[in-house]
Amino acid sequence: MSGATVTVYSREGCHICVEALEELRSMAAEHPELEIEVVDIDGDDELLKRYLERIPVVMIAGEEVSDLVLDADAVRSRLGSP
Repeated sequence: MSGATVTVYSREGCHICVEALEELRSMAAEHPELEIEVVDIDGDDELLKRYLERIPVVMIAGEEVSDLVLDADAVRSRLGSP
């Protein structure tokens, strides 16, 4: 997948989110076209309501790929081979 953007819905103080972002950043080394966008849900009541109990929520090309605990295999599958 070329020019992939991975959107991670997160919030300050979420240790699971930090771990997921670390793993996603290591995946970015395999996929130089990968961009990681972090969205802090605390700034938006609708996002907070939608994602609070499920963060980190990972979306690729508008499709939810993982929530709560990073499903690295699902993310890699969606990204394809480097």
